[in-house]
Amino acid sequence: MESVAVVAVPFPAQGHLNALLHLSLQLAARGVPVHYAAPMEHVRQARSRVQGWGDDTLCRVHFHELSVSAYASPPPDPAAESAFPSHLVPMWEAFTTDAPAPLAALLGGISASCRRFVVLYDIANGFAAEEAARLPNGEGFGLVCTAVSCIVGRTDAGSRLVRERGLDFFPVNSFVTEEFLATVGKRARWAQSIPCSVGILANTCRALEGEFIDIFAQQLAAAGKNLFVVGPLNPLLLPDARSPKHGISKERHECLDWLDLQPPASVVYVSLGSTSSLRDEQVEELASALRDSKQRFIWVLRDADRANIFADHGESPRHAKFLPEFAEHTQDRGLVITGWAPQLEILAHGATAAFLSHCGWNSIMESMGHGKPILAWPMHSDQPWDAELVCKHHKAGILIRPMEKQREVISAAAIQEAIEKMMVSDEGYKIQQRAMALGQAIRASAAVGGGSENKDLDKFIAHISRHLSE
Repeated sequence: MESVAVVAVPFPAQGHLNALLHLSLQLAARGVPVHYAAPMEHVRQARSRVQGWGDDTLCRVHFHELSVSAYASPPPDPAAESAFPSHLVPMWEAFTTDAPAPLAALLGGISASCRRFVVLYDIANGFAAEEAARLPNGEGFGLVCTAVSCIVGRTDAGSRLVRERGLDFFPVNSFVTEEFLATVGKRARWAQSIPCSVGILANTCRALEGEFIDIFAQQLAAAGKNLFVVGPLNPLLLPDARSPKHGISKERHECLDWLDLQPPASVVYVSLGSTSSLRDEQVEELASALRDSKQRFIWVLRDADRANIFADHGESPRHAKFLPEFAEHTQDRGLVITGWAPQLEILAHGATAAFLSHCGWNSIMESMGHGKPILAWPMHSDQPWDAELVCKHHKAGILIRPMEKQREVISAAAIQEAIEKMMVSDEGYKIQQRAMALGQAIRASAAVGGGSENKDLDKFIAHISRHLSE
């Protein structure tokens, strides 16, 4: 009988799948038996897109498929009033309705083979915390996939603690839909996640959120819960992006060969995440800005994920007609990727200077961890707050699109001005230097043997293994 086993239960959205898989791999690399449970297509999605790990580590995680009923997988609507990915709600409803039963069966089977059983769940999945609490040898720990400061702002009356630091808090609920809130509230039972947990793990680090981490830890301690600060969860890659911490078994992406030919710190990486799509008019303005700025760039130009990314809908890429002419005008200094891009390796590469980003928390952790400043283009959910934290608190970014202009088309001139400010001005140089300093601090915090966040992960393993050797 194993002394302890962990089952990870992610929420089925790319950033959440990714964060919990990285954490699962971190635990597996330290010898902890780990199981990862999600719907079939999302297990496949997580495995196919994970970066920075070799097959030897990936094979240490046991993957399980949770059966859910069929759901609609409509295309994203770039012209929708809100940038929130409402097209994913049918899938989330199916998951939160159907997953609890197969999850309970899986947990019951695995828990019988170990002395202590740990359910490590995305805090969007409160139902998983409830299932863990039903097992006599079970404990539930929630993973926070957003900034800790975002939770502090949400729980602090009037956001006083945030405002005292000269920041404006952007509540997550302001940038999601009522339909989504109803889904996660009633079925996923989001509000039960932290109250039902034994403790909380957070994908963050003190270099980014030190004061806020202390506040959140105090709030949890008052409720008798521990906080383990374990970020960055993704393995930090070496500067040349060729030799990551745990090895890469996949074929090297051609964009990295292109980056090898560019001067140091000369490329803007442009990617607006996996859940949002730009309107046609906005794509044209962004294209004009990249063309006229004369800066080198890699642009990941793809629509938001469907609920099932593997389903074949027989559609041509939306921008197929636009791309040939744009590529002709920028072929000497730009590269457009219409598929999935190796973001970790791009950000780790010495030729990459800055990241034009939607400011999802995974992207923030990856960019700051590699010392790359942000050109911020928040879209929805917690992203407006993430942009505030980076641009105003750390002064390691430039805000391109404030949220009050979320449905406006940002002009090519405004985008170009921000890119040029970052790349060729004295102000941009100072921003780059601050980002580099942050990156050094984050990498030091994750250093094996001496980093504070690395030690917190070891403390978590010690905590779930306590008294088992007696």
